[in-house]
Amino acid sequence: MPRTDPPSFLLTPRRPSRIVRLRRWRTLPLPAYVLVVAVLAVLLVMDIAAPSRADAAERGTGFGTWAPISAYGWHGSMLIDGVHTYCITPGAPAPTGPSTDHGISGSAAGLSPQQLAGINLLVSTYGQTDDPVQAAAVAWAVKAIANREETLHAFGYRGESLAGAIHWTFSALAPQHDRAVQERAVAYYDEAVRAAQNAVNVSGSLAFSTDPADHRAGTVRVDATSAATGTVTLVNAVFAMTGSATLDGATAGTTYAISTVQPEPGRAYTVSGTGRLTAGLPAAVRHYTTPGGQETAGPAAAVPFDIAGADAAPRVPPFSPSISTQVLARETAAGPYVDEVTFAAEDGSWPRAEDGSYLPVTAHAVVYRTDAEPLTGSEVPEGATVAGTLQVTTDPVLGPTAAYTVASPWEMTVPGFYTAVWSVSGADQVTAVGAHTGPDFVWTERFGEPSQVAVVAPPAVEPTPAPTPDVTTPGRAATDVAPSPRSAALAATGLDIAAVRTPLAVAIALVSIGVAIVASRRPRFGARLTIR
Repeated sequence: MPRTDPPSFLLTPRRPSRIVRLRRWRTLPLPAYVLVVAVLAVLLVMDIAAPSRADAAERGTGFGTWAPISAYGWHGSMLIDGVHTYCITPGAPAPTGPSTDHGISGSAAGLSPQQLAGINLLVSTYGQTDDPVQAAAVAWAVKAIANREETLHAFGYRGESLAGAIHWTFSALAPQHDRAVQERAVAYYDEAVRAAQNAVNVSGSLAFSTDPADHRAGTVRVDATSAATGTVTLVNAVFAMTGSATLDGATAGTTYAISTVQPEPGRAYTVSGTGRLTAGLPAAVRHYTTPGGQETAGPAAAVPFDIAGADAAPRVPPFSPSISTQVLARETAAGPYVDEVTFAAEDGSWPRAEDGSYLPVTAHAVVYRTDAEPLTGSEVPEGATVAGTLQVTTDPVLGPTAAYTVASPWEMTVPGFYTAVWSVSGADQVTAVGAHTGPDFVWTERFGEPSQVAVVAPPAVEPTPAPTPDVTTPGRAATDVAPSPRSAALAATGLDIAAVRTPLAVAIALVSIGVAIVASRRPRFGARLTIR
């Protein structure tokens, strides 16, 4: 079909430059000179402070007529500030007017990330060239990616082949380069389509995990655009393989083991991180627009992008409290059971509140009474009775640094052995402490600990005095009956009857009685004694 060049009135006229002329300098009076200098200074400041004007696109490398509309069109690059750009809105007039640079865009001309990725690949890899055949091939491939239907039929071609559309135009425009442009354009188009299949927007994040068995261990995964690499820096953790908080050469899709560093013992904490990666050619282009003309795409070099992430929930260090105890006195009279309790962290560090104070921990005790002293570590005997309970809660200021004296509100009234058994349960703690211990944590003291046994002895019994036996009947108690004749005779000897209590004394007493009887039978004074 015949083709004609566009009428001259369609061509954009050259924009005249502004010239400031000063005439008759020598005829101006001195105040006029001052005024002129001031005006020039103002104009200079305004020119410096004003934003830069949009640069007009210039003819780049390629074939055809550099005009908004022409019979064969322009097939190649458009130079804007020395950068080769390519049309991404086929069918629109060539961008011969002032163009505006919108910078790197991931949504230029409403194109998808896949389209922009393919276009950026061609513009960046093959488009920055002075070879007209290569530039023309890139231009056709880029337009076909942006809008294949419009590209194929813009100049009257009725088929569906990219090579056929190129031949339709180039067989008349540049027949000697027709085949070369066809072959390269088709190859570029296919390459861009394949690369765009895996293209995504440049973005990413860091995903952290915590080892359920140890809060100090875990991983961080770099979730980012495929093939992205860069540097990742951790907060409150280090990379296990290096011992450093910063890792250079981190790659997208890789999981790294980490070890945490607690900022404060006993406090819940969060591991976080930031990174700066580069993902090769992004799914974006440098976007230029021209009023009434085509939108064009320049190369978007590898653009660094930032990623970040943190633990989904704070890491809570485990805490296992324990206590040691000592009764105030082992042997005691009836009264309250008094115990001295000392707390300690058996595992981990004592948890603290946001203000740095110690979180309170509560312990309970059951006091048993037994008739016999319990064996250490034995089971509570069936005959034991519960004398009462005890409770103590640590002080936020002192925490585990002081001993706590606990006196029972009840008293030990029955003699026996009183033994306290203390326990600490995670279920009995405030929420902040329970988060460290876990609801299933239980610490229990052994029954029969010697330091926990208090003895209440039975009251002392006054001894009963022994009775005094009668001398006449050893072993028998004395009575108030009248003395017998023998007792009277014994009394006549002048002996103390009460003193005669041993067998020897009894024998002496009998001899004395015999002598008295003999003496009583002797003749009185003046009587005759007859001996036969």
